[in-house]
Amino acid sequence: MKPYKNLASVGLILSIIAMWFAPFVPVVYAANLTSLSDTMSTVKVSTLSNHDISFVTPTGVAASATIILTFQSDFSVAAAMDFTDMDVLDNGTNVTLASSPSGTTWGAVRTSSTVITLTNGSAAVTAGHTIRIKIGTNATNQSTGVRQITNTTSTGTKTVTISGTFGDTGTISVGIITDDTVAVSGTVNQTLSFSLSANTIAFGTLDSAAARYANTSSGSASDTVAHTLAVATNSQSGYTVTVKGATLTSGSFTITAIGSSPATSSAGTEQFGIYATKSGGVNGTIAAPYATGSSFGYDATGTTATTFASGTSATNTETYSLHYLANIASTTEAGSYTTTLNYVATGNF
Repeated sequence: MKPYKNLASVGLILSIIAMWFAPFVPVVYAANLTSLSDTMSTVKVSTLSNHDISFVTPTGVAASATIILTFQSDFSVAAAMDFTDMDVLDNGTNVTLASSPSGTTWGAVRTSSTVITLTNGSAAVTAGHTIRIKIGTNATNQSTGVRQITNTTSTGTKTVTISGTFGDTGTISVGIITDDTVAVSGTVNQTLSFSLSANTIAFGTLDSAAARYANTSSGSASDTVAHTLAVATNSQSGYTVTVKGATLTSGSFTITAIGSSPATSSAGTEQFGIYATKSGGVNGTIAAPYATGSSFGYDATGTTATTFASGTSATNTETYSLHYLANIASTTEAGSYTTTLNYVATGNF
């Protein structure tokens, strides 16, 4: 019996040796995808949406391997969707797509109303790379996509499952809601601001030998700013400032207004007039006859308003500086001469 026992021992030893030196055959196991996301253009129920799917593949994608995207049953992939409505990026670099793979070109097809199948070409994707898949009008690499996926007909958490012969698998959850929009409103009121820096100005005593210029005290012998007016508005069509009022008057006597043709000061001749300059703002302009520096005019009356200045768009404050001139003749009737000028700003809303 001993020889048989020895033979059995030898056989066991040989079997162990054979197993030890047998060639190693690697076994490939499927891995779980990581960093999964699906950014949708809208999550409103029953609404067309783009999808921007991204994931990291631990295994990579071998040549000719498939990646299958399966949307939950109540999603609906447009019947005519094809590779022109998709972009596929390998670690940020777009791959070329066609209806079927050829060389390094990938195939991209709608397999059913809930399935899209991508088939790699001849260039394997390296393990650890990020795959990004754009579906819909957000696909712009080879052409701009025109077809999209219709969201589920019911609300709640829905899934997109990633599988295929490339080996890795994963599931992305998305939330579909009744309405993903928020209506926001606000009102901007019309604004028009208008101010005068002074409401009383004077020439003082008039003399036919020299011109007088108005200011806020007793007048001046030299040209000066009597007061300013300022206007601002948010009207996109701007504003208009008018002036109305008679010339200097004492009872039935008047000092002749210069009129619509600007003129420089002429001592010894009856003259009443205004000119203005502007600062700040956008595009306000001074109307004739008030726009010529050192030349005066006045063509309004006590009953008729005329345009003094205007702007054609919304503006920050525009400031107009007004200069007033009075001259008399040696025969001008004695008296206390006054007038009241009415400046009105109107927004062109």
